[in-house]
Amino acid sequence: MADDYAPGFGPDPSLPAPHKSMLPTVNIAPAKPWQQGQMPIAAAGFNVTPYATGLDHPRWLATLPNGDVLVAESNAPAQHDTNAGIKGLVMKKVMKRAGAAVPSPDRIVLLRDSDGDGIAETRTVFIDKLHSPFGMVLVGDDLYVADTDAVMRYKYETGATQITTPGEKFIDLPAGPINHHWTKNIIASQDGKRLYVTVGSNSNAAENGIDAESGRAAIMEVDIESKQTRLLATGLRNPNGMSWQPQSGALWTVVNERDELGDDLVPDYMTSVKDGAFYGWPYSYYGQHVDDRVKPQRDELVLSAIPPDYALGAHTASLGLTFYDAKAFPQHYWSGAFIGQHGSWNRKPRSGYKVVFVPFDDGKPSGPPEDILTGFLSTDGHALGRPVGVAVDHSGALLVADDVGNSVWRVAPAAK
Repeated sequence: MADDYAPGFGPDPSLPAPHKSMLPTVNIAPAKPWQQGQMPIAAAGFNVTPYATGLDHPRWLATLPNGDVLVAESNAPAQHDTNAGIKGLVMKKVMKRAGAAVPSPDRIVLLRDSDGDGIAETRTVFIDKLHSPFGMVLVGDDLYVADTDAVMRYKYETGATQITTPGEKFIDLPAGPINHHWTKNIIASQDGKRLYVTVGSNSNAAENGIDAESGRAAIMEVDIESKQTRLLATGLRNPNGMSWQPQSGALWTVVNERDELGDDLVPDYMTSVKDGAFYGWPYSYYGQHVDDRVKPQRDELVLSAIPPDYALGAHTASLGLTFYDAKAFPQHYWSGAFIGQHGSWNRKPRSGYKVVFVPFDDGKPSGPPEDILTGFLSTDGHALGRPVGVAVDHSGALLVADDVGNSVWRVAPAAK
């Protein structure tokens, strides 16, 4: 475990008293491009190499059965967070300094490493004219893409380097003029019969009114054949990454928790997703710790709120999640979780800006977090990159999307 991990990590995190402020703490790491030859730093025993560079805000990754890698080049939609007031103006300035205010490319790029040397020799625009795409999943010969406002479905042929046929809108997703958390991720059940879609909240802590949160702060289950939907779990402020835990078969997600309660509240977390469970947002956090900013309260809901399984540190912006289901890494890593932490913008000192690993045993976390990829923050406090999506490639290496560094990094065991 790295020395800089705060108490807000693990299955039983230490939660200080809330510290409220009129305006959020702003401590963003300004974006500064990687220089020639610069790269993140891999953990001992591993090497990191550029799988692809010169991309345009790569946010999310998906691997195809033939080894091709899909990259969602995406950002927030142009019409986003309208009527957000003074805090919205502050956030726009913060995001611009962080390198996150670029227009959304609205496309998916396909990367191909034909000779297996760990570098993508070819890239093609796989699908364009999307609307802030994020999650991608292949079910049979159907590729599902989670745009910010809809799940789209496209016909896929093995080996294709682009899809030119128009997709069909499969289902609508909550969006609208606020659309505060615009990223929508998607994953398929292991039998290919259902989809699961993450929908983040429309606010930090319901300040836009609870009516604006209909169908949000939740994971949605979709029956593919009937298109019928239901909310699998609720009270999840901003769920992003999802992955199936190999030992238990359970669905896990990572969640970004609320801001403006202090540097060490509230920890982001990962948790197994229990059918019908309520995880607290907006009325309480980390189980039944009441957030008294939210009026009116719902006591009966708070009493039903369950704590998540594992804290990942306050304001780390934990977004990416994948369980390691390959065998190329040492056995210590088998069935454990890799988490892409995009990094804080409102914490002193800064947190995140790294990829961490949490070991698992018998389907449950079994140890403290470990750094697997660091060096995204420069010594003078700039963000050279910010990790987001993580995925395991065809060879068993770990791929990391870096949306500020415009790269996909590849982490593999060092040659002996």
